[in-house]
Amino acid sequence: MSGPAAGTAVAATTTDVVCLGESMVTFLPSQPGRLADVPSFGRGIGGAESNVACALAAAGHRAAWVGRVGADGFGDHLVETIGSYGVDTSAVRRDPVRPTGIYFRTATDRGTDTHEVAYYRAGSAASAMSPANVPYEELFAGRVLHLSGITAALSDDCLALLRELTTARPGRPLVSFDVNHRPHLWRGGDADASVLLELARRADLVFVGEDEAEQAWGIVGAEAIRAAVPEPAVLVVKRGSAGATVFARGLRPGPRPSNAGGAEDAEARSLDTVTHVPALHVDVVAAVGAGDAFAAGFLSATLRGLPVRDRARHGHLMAAAVLTVPGDLTEPPARDHADRLVALDDDAWGRLRLGPGWTAADRAPEEVRTP
Repeated sequence: MSGPAAGTAVAATTTDVVCLGESMVTFLPSQPGRLADVPSFGRGIGGAESNVACALAAAGHRAAWVGRVGADGFGDHLVETIGSYGVDTSAVRRDPVRPTGIYFRTATDRGTDTHEVAYYRAGSAASAMSPANVPYEELFAGRVLHLSGITAALSDDCLALLRELTTARPGRPLVSFDVNHRPHLWRGGDADASVLLELARRADLVFVGEDEAEQAWGIVGAEAIRAAVPEPAVLVVKRGSAGATVFARGLRPGPRPSNAGGAEDAEARSLDTVTHVPALHVDVVAAVGAGDAFAAGFLSATLRGLPVRDRARHGHLMAAAVLTVPGDLTEPPARDHADRLVALDDDAWGRLRLGPGWTAADRAPEEVRTP
């Protein structure tokens, strides 16, 4: 199969979000220090799209992860571990020839000069994903299809696949795209900048960090980013500790139905509303996985049809849950607990300070530590 047939219709969905991308086995250091000095590593999993799927499933949504892993023990571990979060992994394909990707990292913040990551993913099973070998019926079976720029960087075939999946056609679910610029993955030249911009402009909902937009595109500031990416109905510009700015055009209560379009839809999308939502004060344990968690929180609230401000606040809370634990994944706060925090007025929201253990379901908003 070389791609979905034109006019493909999606039946009544039983899945909220389908996430496509590479997941790898990650080896986490037993202590701080250079990779050369760390004596042993613990085993975990890592992958932007599978992280989103796991977080959504843990938050009570019907999430599926579609990927390609080797017919090896590491592939078994990935499928079993991701499935243990409640994620549907039935559409994952096994490659009889290529291995599952793995990587090692240091314990330091990935934003510092001392952070090291050693990837062993060249020629991985995931890099062989292409328009000819993915299960389109499963990919188009959800209300939302979540993708990221990491997949586009893995191989020419993977890039062709993302171009196929972001092509506008009847029956396409809402396409969520996280730019996830990873310069070290690209194959030289300036292809990363133009490709990521192209894919972002073909999506319905886009997540991009202000820092990565400057690095990849040379664009500074949320307004300038929106000018460069005008097509998506919703653009979320993540600004680190400054919060997030959301540009929404003709926003509906929830994900866009598959038959949306036409003059009425174009008119509804003609003007942006701009919403800035401050970030939370967080006692960070490990600065990994926050971007994926934010996307999961925003998507979760989108599926529930919540207002823009609440979508971004749920993103911040999901990110805070991950930032206050050592790994990329954690149990999110209970929905009613998160909803209580999201409903706080602006002053109370600004005073929140979240530390390890804050997600405990029995903690009321007033019990969360404030500065």
